[in-house]
Amino acid sequence: METSLAEAIPALEGMQVLLDALAPLAGWAEGAVAGLVLVFARVGATVSLLPGFGEQTLPLRLKLAAAVAMTMVVWPLALPRIPPLPEGVIDFTLMLVAETVAGLALGIALRLMIMVLQLAGSIAAQSTAISQIGAPGVMPDPMPAIGNILVLSGIALALAGGLHVKAAAMIAASYDLLPFGRFPAGADLAAWGTGRIAHAFALAVTLAGPFVLLSFLYNLALGAINRAMPQLMVSFVGAPAITGGALVVLLLAAPLLLSVWGDALDMVLAGPLEVPR
Repeated sequence: METSLAEAIPALEGMQVLLDALAPLAGWAEGAVAGLVLVFARVGATVSLLPGFGEQTLPLRLKLAAAVAMTMVVWPLALPRIPPLPEGVIDFTLMLVAETVAGLALGIALRLMIMVLQLAGSIAAQSTAISQIGAPGVMPDPMPAIGNILVLSGIALALAGGLHVKAAAMIAASYDLLPFGRFPAGADLAAWGTGRIAHAFALAVTLAGPFVLLSFLYNLALGAINRAMPQLMVSFVGAPAITGGALVVLLLAAPLLLSVWGDALDMVLAGPLEVPR
């Protein structure tokens, strides 16, 4: 009994030395896990609005899986920027809320680009008198068929162009402008939001320009024909013409429109917190 106890004492001393050596590592691991939670708050808020990943028709499990996967990519990149974490629960909760607000700002900047396609499709459909043709598509609310085509094509183009990789790089770079736990200034956030919304409306009207021009020429021609032949029912003749013309314009202009939109999306990914001019 005495011999076994004497043999156990050195082993216990060695175990104590090992625990003392691992104590700093345990403290680092605690801070790293807390940082992981903060990173997930920003990434999760962004992914909830990210085109393709944040659609309301997508199951919540897939959204959560995408958020977790992107968090594991961003976390090692953001780890050197994690500041000393506060000890109080309230202070840590405030940091968590700040990270969520930052993620929502990044997500809104990207979600506005999908709204650009929706608005462009609505303007095009109203201009060409085919707005009554609607389908749910990827949106929860019915919208014109042209809008569905543009939205689906835009999402497919963005995902094929590596949207998930660009979004992860965008979130990692956002810590330089929005550090951990820092709320954006209200005035700056208001100016940024106003600029982003104005840019989205301007881009939507630009994308719908060919359809607006077609509508102007159609109504001009219809007015001239009606003036020359008042007895002719020009509406019955013109309705198929404007519908066919809209489809032809969509076929010819869609590649260029989506290319312009894709370039604008890349600019947002490169600088989501910049105020457009």
